[in-house]
Amino acid sequence: MNTLKVGDKVAEFSSFDQAGNVVKLSDFKGKKLVVFFYPKANTPTCTVEACNLRDNYKLLQESGYELLGVSADTQKRQSNFKEKFKFPYPLLADEDHTLLNVFGVWGEKKFMGRTYDGIHRKTFVIDENGIITKVIDKVKAKDHATQILEDN
Repeated sequence: MNTLKVGDKVAEFSSFDQAGNVVKLSDFKGKKLVVFFYPKANTPTCTVEACNLRDNYKLLQESGYELLGVSADTQKRQSNFKEKFKFPYPLLADEDHTLLNVFGVWGEKKFMGRTYDGIHRKTFVIDENGIITKVIDKVKAKDHATQILEDN
């Protein structure tokens, strides 16, 4: 797993959001962007994390951030997740793992003695020029917005 680090330039990407719209990195040129990766829509920890960002969305926007949530779920699953919890930001359906591989968040995981490949819960803060300024490796689902805004 070759995860992007602070100082890395993010390569241009495009993906589909929950509604089938194409979302590209270049859509956010000149803006600060938070890209958060979560393992699976509608699971307990992922829901807590995404809801924390929803509840603090106005504060994040006031600090100049746009948000993108990403998982390998289908567009339909992402759409249901967004609708159910009224998320004000897009959820990208990265079924082919393009973004997961670009950011380096797909890899070996261990859970309850089992080893498998999956999405590592990580968040990347990207500046107006596409450079990573912060990587959050240990996401605190209940306090994620605060983690993003720390050292802002």
